[in-house]
Amino acid sequence: MSDIEREVMEQDVLLVGAGPANLACAIKLKQLINKHNESASTPLSAEISLIEKAPEIGHHQLSGAVMDPKGISELFPDWQSQGFPVESEVINDAMIELKKNGKRSGPKFVPPVMRNHGKFIVSLNKVVKWMAAKAEELGVNVFPGFPGAEVLYEGKRVKGVRARDMGVDKWGDPKDGEFMPGGDLVAKVTVLGEGTRGSLAKHLVPKLKLDEKRNHQMYQIGVKEVWKLGEKGKQVIKKGDVYHTMNYPLPNGVFGGGWIYGMDNDMVSIGLVVGLDYKDPTLDPHKLFQTWKTHAFLQSILADGEILHYGAKTIPDGGYWAMPKLSADGVLLVGDTAGFLNSMRLKGIHLAMKSGMLAAETIFECLKDNDFSAERLHKYQNAFETSWAKAELWSVRNFRQGFQLSEIFGMANTAAGIVTGGRGFFGRLRSEPDHELGRVAVPGTTPAQDPAQYDDKLTFDKLKDVYYSGSTHEENQPCHLQVTQPDVCVTKCTVEYGNPCQHFCPAKVYEMVPRDEGKGMSPQLNREGEGRANMQGLVLKINASNCVHCKTCDIKDPYQVINWVVPEGGGGLIYTEM
Repeated sequence: MSDIEREVMEQDVLLVGAGPANLACAIKLKQLINKHNESASTPLSAEISLIEKAPEIGHHQLSGAVMDPKGISELFPDWQSQGFPVESEVINDAMIELKKNGKRSGPKFVPPVMRNHGKFIVSLNKVVKWMAAKAEELGVNVFPGFPGAEVLYEGKRVKGVRARDMGVDKWGDPKDGEFMPGGDLVAKVTVLGEGTRGSLAKHLVPKLKLDEKRNHQMYQIGVKEVWKLGEKGKQVIKKGDVYHTMNYPLPNGVFGGGWIYGMDNDMVSIGLVVGLDYKDPTLDPHKLFQTWKTHAFLQSILADGEILHYGAKTIPDGGYWAMPKLSADGVLLVGDTAGFLNSMRLKGIHLAMKSGMLAAETIFECLKDNDFSAERLHKYQNAFETSWAKAELWSVRNFRQGFQLSEIFGMANTAAGIVTGGRGFFGRLRSEPDHELGRVAVPGTTPAQDPAQYDDKLTFDKLKDVYYSGSTHEENQPCHLQVTQPDVCVTKCTVEYGNPCQHFCPAKVYEMVPRDEGKGMSPQLNREGEGRANMQGLVLKINASNCVHCKTCDIKDPYQVINWVVPEGGGGLIYTEM
């Protein structure tokens, strides 16, 4: 559709993604402009627009979440009196070791860096709704349901973003009377805050060589549910309790752990994070999460409760050495998109907010001088390097990589890092890409069979959990999970890895099914939907409407042939209380 005439919309500053980083950027920038205009002889004005793929602000936001108030306190010193949404201040903090035989030991000693007293349990969905309202009060244009489809360039300079076309059928053809071409949003500077593995940033970073001499980014997947506690559960978990669990049910060599956070209104946030650098192609994070809930300790919390919500999200935990350069000509990167997450503390909201504020300070100076050159935008990088955000990330710079070598080395290196200010045993540890998997023992594959017994009360299969995510996508639209080399799935991947997409996806998006069942289901394979069958007569079926936007497939696919793009309208996830 290269010949389509598109509307061009100009603004000074374009922010892509309505997470805490970009909202903090928009708010701080408006605060700086307003303060400047109180005394300046020549007032500043700037058109600031923020676009978000979710149909409503907050519907695609998911986090644990225990928030360090350092970021919001800097943005709004009186945040508590202004009604910032908090589930509870952390009252009780513990680390608990779970064992396979149903026993638990603990609470264990909690290292100072991981203590949560003085922190706050929050729902990220509520946080960004509150922040978006503050941004709009200040005059920021906030546009939900407006997904960015591609970056616009002028040479190597980023000049904006093209919005997603609307009204296109699953074959890529315009629908009669419904087609609306996406407009071109051009700006003096574009700020990408798309979250983990941003669909725009993942192409921009290598194109502009922002990842040169950096470590491979590492990721975890967090699988989460929110429950309403019953009478028995209320005796075990109180509002303000923050428990983290170790070991069970994670296999040896798999990084991760669980969380249990006591929320307001007798709710509890539970989840399991699993490092995506695992090697077993049959490992299933969702199944591990369900197994975790069958432990006697979790059963004592949930047995008479009721599930309310489900979701999953990936987390960038490669640390300082994996962060890309934060700026290029016409563009800045903030929040999870740039890797602003402390993997030892498993906290990133305060760092995301700080990244947005630092970006805003740089943009403000550019506005004053009407100079948005690459050199001026680079001051954002310089500001980060002298900030408390850099100091915090530097102190854990070698934490996560150590666990790729072994759990024992990782623990020892962590202890050494605490003593040496983050250095550990080495000045810099490298990391391997998460998508590298071990080969299957027996070539060939069959459709994934889940032997776990789900009772639909405590444990749930993937489809039932997806129901609690609110995931709805228009069926007759182009598949937003693009398999760029579909033959690889039914030939090489079958033989070498046994099609791990069946296992790592927490929403049963990918299935290997008999050819007849797969007809017409995956238009990417070819327009007739026949596909190419593997040695057992199976084809890949993509259930795109199940997708919970976690990005695991984009990260973990061993051939890197899955390209996650924004769906039409941004997709219909409804994350509340998450």
